[in-house]
Amino acid sequence: MSPRQPDPLKVAVIGVSYKSAPVAVRERVAIAGEERENVLGQLRAEQKVREAMIVSTCNRVEIYAAGDDEAEVVERARHFLASRVPGEDLRPFLYDRRGLDAVRHVFRVAASLDSLVVGEPQILGQVKEAFEAANAVESIGGALSRCLTRAFHVAKRVRTETALGAGQVSVASVAVDLAKTIYSDLSGHEVLLLGAGEIAESAARALKAAGAVRLIIANRSYEKAEALAAQIEGAEARSLGELPTLLEHADIVLVSTGAANFVVTRELAAQAVKRRRGRALFFVDVAVPRNVDPRVHDLDNCYRYDIDDLETIVSEGLKERRSEADAAERLVALEVDQYMALARQLEITPTIVALRERVRGTLAAELEKTLAGRLKHLSDDDRKALGTMLEAAANKILHAPTKALKQANEKPDGAGIVDAVRTLFDLSTENDKIESAVDDTRSPRH
Repeated sequence: MSPRQPDPLKVAVIGVSYKSAPVAVRERVAIAGEERENVLGQLRAEQKVREAMIVSTCNRVEIYAAGDDEAEVVERARHFLASRVPGEDLRPFLYDRRGLDAVRHVFRVAASLDSLVVGEPQILGQVKEAFEAANAVESIGGALSRCLTRAFHVAKRVRTETALGAGQVSVASVAVDLAKTIYSDLSGHEVLLLGAGEIAESAARALKAAGAVRLIIANRSYEKAEALAAQIEGAEARSLGELPTLLEHADIVLVSTGAANFVVTRELAAQAVKRRRGRALFFVDVAVPRNVDPRVHDLDNCYRYDIDDLETIVSEGLKERRSEADAAERLVALEVDQYMALARQLEITPTIVALRERVRGTLAAELEKTLAGRLKHLSDDDRKALGTMLEAAANKILHAPTKALKQANEKPDGAGIVDAVRTLFDLSTENDKIESAVDDTRSPRH
């Protein structure tokens, strides 16, 4: 029989983010999309982790998980993440959130309150995509399904009821803001975008709005670069194979490819700087893993910024939206309280059902045994009267504990009351069956 958990919110979050670890650590822990299914299988292999999903972005690598024993779930996920960088102690960079704290964290992540760029819309799509991927390999159960479904609802409320996401709020827009601090007038400088994904598209539009005229888009897939360039007036598509020549002419290079290694090496940058004859070359690398060798910054007239360097600009931008962020935080706090009440109710209802079945079942079994023995001579009317008497007795016995359970939802120690009733009446087996039926119910996919 598995131990009962006093906290009905059976969710844990384990990971690293821009708050706990530099990009040099995050890029080594990052989990690529193509390895996600395998990782989910490894996490759940020993049955300690029953449910799991992975959110891996440029700013965070997090495992959302649930299982019978919260401590075992957390330790299993921590061990897995630490093992991705053998020979180094990653544990100081890892954090975990459990129960109510985990639910609050998931809500804040989905609502973009825990993002480097508070209010950016991309994170919600990334969490939804992670949820779908885990659902596709049947790695999502009732605990995570309920939590994430509610998180998506919370994010929608924040988006529609506050102005947190008003204006340009994204990693790409902040990178463009950095480019404008380097050159106040972008119109006279060539900007090179390496990559043609979502961040590159957002950056291209922001650059155009900021006055950039000469915009080159290069990607490993020329077709993708061409497709993006066709959407941006005046932009040109080039092959990544032309990179040495492109670096010779560009003044600002914004990098956001999906490559797992350096696209711009120190040697490549050094060659470009030599041919530029004293003209400065600026790199803004927002990729994780990083795509520009950090040693590029050591070259004369060559400057490199990565996603961690954007934090100062982000802090300034957040001051202007502080009131909206505060409003969003209050909304999230309200939703967490409501979710807590719902989660307790999901524990209380099965417990009441199990308690009543246990008491009535025990009395009915004893009555049947007695009527088959010493009282087998009783008439049908007398048997019916005994049954009615036992039913009335059961209702009286159950009245006080049922009332206490229903009121437990409103008390700070409500979860403890529920757990005590389960222990006193040995309800674990019955309640596990009911909870399994609840957890097997899947909400509509997003």
